[in-house]
Amino acid sequence: MENKVQPSYSARLNRRDRNYQTPRSKDSEGGLFSPGRLSQDYPMKIVWKRGFIRLVLVAGIAWMLLILVVLLFHVWSCQSSLSFFSAICNKEGKVFIMLDTMGLVPKPQHRCPIPIADDPDRIVIPKERTPDTIVKNLTYFLEDELASNGSQSNPLFGGRQSWSQREESFRLNSNMKVHCGFMRNGGAEMAPLDVKYVKKCRFVVASGIFDGYDVPQQPSNISHRSKKLFCFLMAVDEVSLKFIKENVTVKEDSAGGQWVGIWRLILLKHQPYDEPRRNGKVPKILTHRLFPQAQYSIWIDGKMELIVDPLLILERYLWRGKHTFAIAQHKHHRSIYEEADANKRRKRYARPLIDYHMKIYRYEGMEPWSIKKSTISDVPEGAIIIREHTALNNLFSCLWFNEVNLFTPRDQLSFGYVVYRLKGLFKFHMFPNCEYNSLFILHPHTREHSSKIEWVKSRDELKGNGSSMIESKGGLGLWSPYPGNLDSVVLPPVARTSKAG
Repeated sequence: MENKVQPSYSARLNRRDRNYQTPRSKDSEGGLFSPGRLSQDYPMKIVWKRGFIRLVLVAGIAWMLLILVVLLFHVWSCQSSLSFFSAICNKEGKVFIMLDTMGLVPKPQHRCPIPIADDPDRIVIPKERTPDTIVKNLTYFLEDELASNGSQSNPLFGGRQSWSQREESFRLNSNMKVHCGFMRNGGAEMAPLDVKYVKKCRFVVASGIFDGYDVPQQPSNISHRSKKLFCFLMAVDEVSLKFIKENVTVKEDSAGGQWVGIWRLILLKHQPYDEPRRNGKVPKILTHRLFPQAQYSIWIDGKMELIVDPLLILERYLWRGKHTFAIAQHKHHRSIYEEADANKRRKRYARPLIDYHMKIYRYEGMEPWSIKKSTISDVPEGAIIIREHTALNNLFSCLWFNEVNLFTPRDQLSFGYVVYRLKGLFKFHMFPNCEYNSLFILHPHTREHSSKIEWVKSRDELKGNGSSMIESKGGLGLWSPYPGNLDSVVLPPVARTSKAG
């Protein structure tokens, strides 16, 4: 009996074993779960997976390097003297449009944060002024030489600087005497009560409105400390003073001073020039002559509303980096020849006179800006100028103004040239344009400025019946015989990089 049961039980076990072993035997013949096949495929999967990750990483790194190379090439090409490469910067060009479409063209910021201090009350004002080491004693010509000889009855504000005097003024010495406007009886005269008021001003925020193009904009975010420390001085002419009184409230103090909010109006009588734009350069560039007791000044154009405390501005742009002169970089141009081309296109002054001005600079060795130069740009955004009134800075301002007096009133064309002539001895801080745009709110002019000379297209229009368009008190260097031969001078080619510029 036991023998009969045992085989049947063994048979059932054998059948079960066969049932369980059947799929395994199939797997062992080539199924997915075969131990042999699994041991062979697993390393291959690891290899493929690692290879794919490496491929993605290498492709990503290569793409980033490509973007970097394209950006560096784009920056280099913008400064290249070769017309083929510089054309890449032309925003109307096909190459630029293609790069822009691919997202490879960097977008300049209009505004960016300024790393200013948090609290004006905690700013430490330097106790001592920056020592004068190069120019120690600076004096000015006060008499127009030709006028004193009786050959000219009306003295000119800028004087009649000769070409040899101009050349000598660029040779720095410990003791220097230069032309610097304010010739006796030349115009731009302050009333005695204003002269008395500005004598107390060590810290100045200065501005100017001429020919009624603006009304004073009240600064905002000004601390109580800065209101007590700074004099806010607005230079105006008779036309602007009348316009301001008709449009905003002008208050008069007990001494006779006239005020619009925080601004003390400083009337400049007897305008020195025919051209309002040139008159506006007097308080802008010659701030140290107009307010001689000032140790620090911040100039802002009349159409601008200052929105940063002036004490924070001095700390950020002068004292923190131990600078004495700070100005913003131009948004579009770095070469004065680019800026000159833009001025001609936008009819900012007579085209042939701008060309003549630039030919003189080219003849005197002024190269277009390139990355080889020690300065980041030759063209400033001159609507804000931050200065300590050192002897060297005052000299630079005089030389800059003399160029504006001799040639065109477009002061941005002359700034880089004066820097070049001083051969690196004049040090200044040029800060980013996006920070410049964060210092103020820009308000539009009340009307568009225009004068006859801005529309002149050829020198022939300035002869004969059109001679009335020639400025009689400024730009004399454009009419005085130049000692060099400019016939062979060719201006550098300019690639227009911006419509706005």
